[in-house]
Amino acid sequence: MRGQDEQPDRMFSYVSAEERIAADHPIRGIRQLANEVLAGLGSEFSKMYSGIGRPSIAPEKLLRAMLLQCLYTIRSERQLMEQMDYNLLYRWFVGLAMDEPVWDASSFSKNRERLLEHGVCGKFFERVRGLAEQHQLLSAEHFSVDGTLIEAWASRKSFQPRPEPPRRGSGRHGKLQKNDTHASTTDPDARLYKKSFATEPKLCHFGHVLTENRHGLIVASRLTAANPRAEREAVAEMLQHIRRRKRITLGADKAYDDANFVRQMRALGATPHVAQYTGQRSSAIDGRTTRHPGYSQSRDCRKRIEQIFGWIKTVAGLRKTRHRGRVLVESVFTFACAAYNLLRIANLSHPPA
Repeated sequence: MRGQDEQPDRMFSYVSAEERIAADHPIRGIRQLANEVLAGLGSEFSKMYSGIGRPSIAPEKLLRAMLLQCLYTIRSERQLMEQMDYNLLYRWFVGLAMDEPVWDASSFSKNRERLLEHGVCGKFFERVRGLAEQHQLLSAEHFSVDGTLIEAWASRKSFQPRPEPPRRGSGRHGKLQKNDTHASTTDPDARLYKKSFATEPKLCHFGHVLTENRHGLIVASRLTAANPRAEREAVAEMLQHIRRRKRITLGADKAYDDANFVRQMRALGATPHVAQYTGQRSSAIDGRTTRHPGYSQSRDCRKRIEQIFGWIKTVAGLRKTRHRGRVLVESVFTFACAAYNLLRIANLSHPPA
């Protein structure tokens, strides 16, 4: 029997959003973990706001909305608010009632300064990493490191000569380079850089991650200026965030095959499992390192970082950042790393059937 094409116009619904979301939906595990992390940040949130005045948007809801933007590849806050207005799953995840109005997209810009001032994204990442430690998902001995370019929100046309260039440049023997005499008028923190000879130079930042080799979770992240030494210089700072009692291994690609870097890592108690450079110069890695079976295992595990960068750039939408300034871009990059860890922890704790 053919059904009737009726256009319902009911005003009330007796089914809650909790009942509409499937019990086995993968986002339920992420929401549960995110709420656990946000509950631990309650005291930090209380310090950010005054005790008097009109109540603002809860920071927990803002951070959940930012998680949605990373997980579902929503390109802008305006589009996020548009979809949250009619998407019940988004409303349920953030914590909005079915008839509660969504806030204006400009609320993100107004509140982002407060979140940035108090380092909320970094604290959120630390809490997520602590959650992984509670679930005993982190390796304490074997790690990998790598870096990737994050394209800046600036065009080549904005790369103009500096009004007062420095007398001594950043090149060899103080030689002036392009980044010394020119700067972007849109994002002065961006640097013109290319990672290989086969690509064109772009205005970008350099993102770095340090991962553990057991499950490929991120244990530290940094965003620095784009230069040839950035990858090696960021490692020592990220290693300080590792709680360790004995010597560790550190896998890396050929870009880290530098005598000074290898010497520094060994002094810090890390055995550098760096891929050997086979070009014109000699490699800083010799048979003392390559003879052990763990060397080849570290090189295989290091490839997981490329999957992380692929997720951050495609799903989280950071192939080209939508923000300006290295401090702001670093907070967004750190939050994307925390979102990736939440997704991995949820999948490891509740693997899909």
